[in-house]
Amino acid sequence: MFGQRGRMNARLTILAAVFALSGIGLAGRIVYIQTMESSHYEADARNEHFGQQEIRAPRGAILDRNGYPLATTVDAYDVYVNRADWQDVDAARKAADVIAPLIGRKPDDLVNDVRKEATGIFFAYGGLDIDKGRSLQDADAPGLRLVQTTKRFYPEGDLASTLLGFVGRDHVGLTGIEADFDSELGGTPGTIYFERDSIGNRIALGSERVGQKPIPGGNIRLTIDRYIQRLVETELDTQIAKTGALGGSIIVMDPKTGEVLAMASRPGFQLSKLDLNNPNQALFRNRAVTDVYEPGSVFKTLTASIAIDQGLVTPESTYVDTGVATIGSSTIHNWDYSVNGTTTVTQVLQRSLNTGAVWMSGLIGPDTFYDYVKRFGIGTATGVGLGGEPDGLVRTNADPGWSEVDLATNSFGQGIAATPLQIITAIAAIPNHGMLMRPYIVKEMDTQEGPRTFSPVPVRQVIKEETANAVADMMNQVVEGVPGHLAAIKGYHVAGKTGTSTGATLADGAVHDGNVASFVGFAPVNDPKMITLIKLDFKEDRLGGQVSAPVFADIAPSILAYLGVRPIGPQLVTTGN
Repeated sequence: MFGQRGRMNARLTILAAVFALSGIGLAGRIVYIQTMESSHYEADARNEHFGQQEIRAPRGAILDRNGYPLATTVDAYDVYVNRADWQDVDAARKAADVIAPLIGRKPDDLVNDVRKEATGIFFAYGGLDIDKGRSLQDADAPGLRLVQTTKRFYPEGDLASTLLGFVGRDHVGLTGIEADFDSELGGTPGTIYFERDSIGNRIALGSERVGQKPIPGGNIRLTIDRYIQRLVETELDTQIAKTGALGGSIIVMDPKTGEVLAMASRPGFQLSKLDLNNPNQALFRNRAVTDVYEPGSVFKTLTASIAIDQGLVTPESTYVDTGVATIGSSTIHNWDYSVNGTTTVTQVLQRSLNTGAVWMSGLIGPDTFYDYVKRFGIGTATGVGLGGEPDGLVRTNADPGWSEVDLATNSFGQGIAATPLQIITAIAAIPNHGMLMRPYIVKEMDTQEGPRTFSPVPVRQVIKEETANAVADMMNQVVEGVPGHLAAIKGYHVAGKTGTSTGATLADGAVHDGNVASFVGFAPVNDPKMITLIKLDFKEDRLGGQVSAPVFADIAPSILAYLGVRPIGPQLVTTGN
């Protein structure tokens, strides 16, 4: 009996020791947690009780050169519907009759879309105007949820849509200026912390605090002038409707600074009717910057510039035009199959003779010709700062497959491809006394370090000043030395050159034997304030002198008057001393 009692006491002693040791270990663990890991568990508790939400930073505005807003941000509402509340058909129809008219939907279609699933939240509309949203706040509409947000607003309507681009539902820039300068416009988002219940829902009257305030995005002021932009867009739309063109581009630039005053492209899209589900994504690109084409005879101005700059010819130098130029086994004709006999270099430009350009390119030689082409910026992106700009296509005598006929056709703008922006930038060196400028589209932007201003950037002196002046005079003779030239305008001296390219692929590949008709002109000749490129695309043969030159004559007087350039002529009103 004594032995049994002893064994029992021993077992109890062991059990007591185990409990004691466990208690000591548990107490030690508690002490460790309270002293060494308290911050970790406190953070877990906070994360369980508090939620975190990103606060979108106010997006900066896009302004024209004079500070007028082209794109800005305004308050709006996103519209949601709780699907469960619409499982009752009568309740759904009652709510849809209120909501649908304000978001541009048919009530029955809205009901059907919401009821496709029984639970969850249905996104009905994004960016509803603030006044319409407020009218819904007190509406008797079961299941309606309104979330205050912001949206992009365009005070000038659809103006400059392909240039400005647009933002997605998350307010991140997707195309155009909005995408190219998204980090500057978008700012830095902030953070807000809020109390939530056991299943994670936000407590309506719970506490909340701002962890980090959002830093608003900066405004961007463009070189674009809203008046000139609207003028060229209206004219481009008018000419497309009038001539049946497939599309086109117009660029207006200050040749002395490289500032782009207007840039329009068609086909495009309307910001007011933006459909991100449109499968034709090509509508969203800025064709004046992204698309290359064969410039045609406008390129003859560059060929003449090279020959004169090298001292090989003067504007009065002559050659005998037989109507054809034979290069190896290839025969090149003038565009109109004309034979002109003894012809000056100035007349080569006036009559746009292919044989004259071929003659000059033979004097220049391939090494010098392609060196100058590169110096004019052809074959290299301009660096304007807009997305999607290609280098263009130039095959030189250093490339495989090149032949002498390439030099011949390149001299009059065939077999070479560049963007409209590259062509106007290159030719703008002529009215700028031979100095090539880098084109730019942003004049000033707000940054966190303060305003950043962009100034004109000279790239290089491509040709001598006297060469540029001589070619400018020749281009003036192209317009004013030919009776009835359709680019001539009363009261202003104009210089310019037409261009026509055939066999072009247009309409995004739908037309494989199309035609590009173009004109590049500047005015006034003695002190140019603007240079303009007009490019129109056709599925049939059209001449630049017939369809694009008149566009210049239509818009140039208004642009020059707006820029403060007075026409030459008798004053109708005089003031006495």
